[in-house]
Amino acid sequence: MEKSSSLTPSEAADEAVAFFGPGGLALEVTERAECCVRLEGGGGYVFVHAAEGKNGNGSRVEVESREWEYHVKRFLEKV
Repeated sequence: MEKSSSLTPSEAADEAVAFFGPGGLALEVTERAECCVRLEGGGGYVFVHAAEGKNGNGSRVEVESREWEYHVKRFLEKV
């Protein structure tokens, strides 16, 4: 799933950690870079990748997941 966002790629990755990570849904952060984050737990995973938007405005947030689709939809509504 993907969505355009007004957040920068780094901000989108931070939001993913806040939403899915230890302070949110308690998934474990297994990989982290400025533009992306992979979290695992509950028998599945979430991988969030954000690329700079057109003309440097915002970002394009792409999310790949297994077992967390409902929560991914809620996350994309937020960002």
